[in-house]
Amino acid sequence: MAYGRRVEFEAVREAAFGAIGAAYTALGTALIDNARIISFYNTTDAEVYISFDGVTNHIRLASGTFQVFDLTANKVRDDGYFVANGTVIFQSRVAGAPTSGALWAEVVIAAGGV
Repeated sequence: MAYGRRVEFEAVREAAFGAIGAAYTALGTALIDNARIISFYNTTDAEVYISFDGVTNHIRLASGTFQVFDLTANKVRDDGYFVANGTVIFQSRVAGAPTSGALWAEVVIAAGGV
């Protein structure tokens, strides 16, 4: 009996404080497969927004915080939710420009898709 799938880790997507502007810009490249777990870390001294369409503010991260989204918690085999491959993660600042730190995302994928 098989339970679950093999997972892989995508390369870290990172933006230094100076690359976080008022307009949305891509945080790295598009997802190479369906994301099962995504972690966001904001070590800047400013609040940032995360968007999955480059227009809508989906996630707001306070300075010095992180959030982990385990989209397939307590699932086995091929069920559970995911962020689709090809999705681009975007970032922007909430108000004032950050002067230190970085923003990054770590992505875990199910090898071979859903």
